[in-house]
Amino acid sequence: MIQWDDFAKIDIRTGTIIEVYPFPKAKKPAYQLTIDFGKFGIKKSSAQITKHYTIESLIGRQIIAVVNFPPKQIANFISECLVLGVYDDENEVILLSPLHPTNNGQPIG
Repeated sequence: MIQWDDFAKIDIRTGTIIEVYPFPKAKKPAYQLTIDFGKFGIKKSSAQITKHYTIESLIGRQIIAVVNFPPKQIANFISECLVLGVYDDENEVILLSPLHPTNNGQPIG
């Protein structure tokens, strides 16, 4: 079991995907995402979400991400946040997103 203080250390916020590029150097099929988190800035992330999403379907989509991990190098790309999703029965990621539009940078609680 974790304590509330443990959960409170994780900064989870809403953002909007503003750019998407193929990521051919990733070990598994992935996209390079650029995400707007409002007053918390623009961050990049690598996401293995090519099974359920096209580049076109991701532009303008609101997502939920952890924004306070340290940057992580993935091949020749620096990932600055972790986009959250749930795994389907085939172990493919389905993105988590707000049911209604929100301002970018809104905290999850």
